[in-house]
Amino acid sequence: MSSASSVPSPAYAGAPAVVLDRVGFSWPDGSRAVDAVSGAFGAARTGLVGRNGAGKTTLLRLIAGDLLPDDGVVHRTADAAFLPQRLTLDVDRPVADLLGVGPALRALRAIESGDVDPRHFDAVGDDWDIEARAGVALAEAGLSPAMLDRTVGSLSGGEAIVAAVTGIRLRRTGITLLDEPTNNLDGAARERLYGMVRAWRGTLIVVSHDTALLDLMDDTAELHDGTLSVFGGPYSAWREWLDAEQDAARQAERTAAQAVRREKRDRIQAETTLARRLAMGKKAQRNARVPPIVAGGKMRAAQVSAGKLRVETSAREDAAREVLASAERRVRDDASVRIDLPDPAVPAGRRIATLGDGDREWVLQGPERVALVGPNGVGKTTLLEGLVASAAAPNSSETHQIPPGGPETGLSGSDRRSSAQGVAHTDRIGYLPQRLDGLDEAASVIANVGAAAPGIGDVEMRNRLARFLLRGAMVERPVAALSGGERFRVALARLLLADPPPQLLVLDEPTNNLDLDTLDQLVDALAAYRGALLVVSHDEGFLARLAPDLTLALGPDGSLRER
Repeated sequence: MSSASSVPSPAYAGAPAVVLDRVGFSWPDGSRAVDAVSGAFGAARTGLVGRNGAGKTTLLRLIAGDLLPDDGVVHRTADAAFLPQRLTLDVDRPVADLLGVGPALRALRAIESGDVDPRHFDAVGDDWDIEARAGVALAEAGLSPAMLDRTVGSLSGGEAIVAAVTGIRLRRTGITLLDEPTNNLDGAARERLYGMVRAWRGTLIVVSHDTALLDLMDDTAELHDGTLSVFGGPYSAWREWLDAEQDAARQAERTAAQAVRREKRDRIQAETTLARRLAMGKKAQRNARVPPIVAGGKMRAAQVSAGKLRVETSAREDAAREVLASAERRVRDDASVRIDLPDPAVPAGRRIATLGDGDREWVLQGPERVALVGPNGVGKTTLLEGLVASAAAPNSSETHQIPPGGPETGLSGSDRRSSAQGVAHTDRIGYLPQRLDGLDEAASVIANVGAAAPGIGDVEMRNRLARFLLRGAMVERPVAALSGGERFRVALARLLLADPPPQLLVLDEPTNNLDLDTLDQLVDALAAYRGALLVVSHDEGFLARLAPDLTLALGPDGSLRER
């Protein structure tokens, strides 16, 4: 396995479930996604971590067979089921298909309606109770059996994720690959998912930035700088080891740097001493008037001695530099996203937006921060979408209610009309949707971001994109070829580089797909932002760091209350 020798390897229970043998893959534009990656995943539960863009999603797709490697081999001991990050973008997909029961269910219903085509009986097989079993599985996951007849687009992001994981459990696939499964999940849904993971049978490989989920894993694998290394233990233990290892590496780097400076100083002093001796020797030779043959012999002896000293001092300095270079390679110097938000010049008393539920109203004024919270399915995203839509008429008093049976109708799936409503009082709104479905999939990264800031030239735009770690050939790649983390950075760049800058930022689950360093950058940038902010998030830690001026909780009945 290609890994650092100091990383403890897990003790596999029998043969590993997945083996990668120098696996490589390139995108159509020639950019290398993974290169000669070797390693193995055990038959239990493994958390796969790494910075955004490291290639984690690509690696999962290669293991699943969704992508074929350009070189190398992927060995699996069983079929693999893959839960992609972009699951929620497939809005027209039936929920029954998410569960993997769609063909059998449709065939069963066709038979029940009187269609006796033999193909239907083949599709059903022995699964005559498939609808009942699927309904029970949904109910156990906290979802309504009525969801079988709905589409992904009619669910909240959290509901879609829970339904998809439930389907994987129903299929009982030997190897399961989950890519950011807790994105969009509220606290209750996360706890249900954690319960599923604790009781998981079979091989489970999870890519996630959710440290609570990663701490349920048996092993932790990291993809860093093109190398896959495996640690025998959960995320917190691996993090503790990595921090200690990096502290030791930085101390070794400091010690090696001091040794280089010392050897360099000794070499310079030796060169100075030799030069002084040579000058004194020449002077003594002239004054002593010794025979030339004797003087030449002494000169040659002195030069040989000086040469040996130079070789010794240079060799010691070179050795010290090699030790320093080795120490520097152990110290990580990971690039971070650098987010600087422009000043939208919003006066303190400027009315930016109004939120209400028919009984009360809250006015967002100036650079205030409002958090909107509530369980999956109550209508948070729909409320945000209505508020953003109202920006087309910023001076009107039009309100936007959550429609009956809309995208988020609750876990019960019952139709209702919510009294929650929102209206914008500015047309300068930057909206980051939960599904990240506002990007042009076929267009390049630079074209997507440039559309929001047409006045910025190509060279300057590339410079600005580099601050979001979108560099080189990546800016020419179509959005459809990006990982979830890369897509998020594109959406964030388009939002924050818009010209003119937004007076109101509306963010729906902005911490999805973020590595911890980028999350820190986002928190710092939002803390310094001088415009208004409305954010939906289930990440309590993120909201606490953001310190909102007001937190509104949206209830299942559509009511708003201060929390």
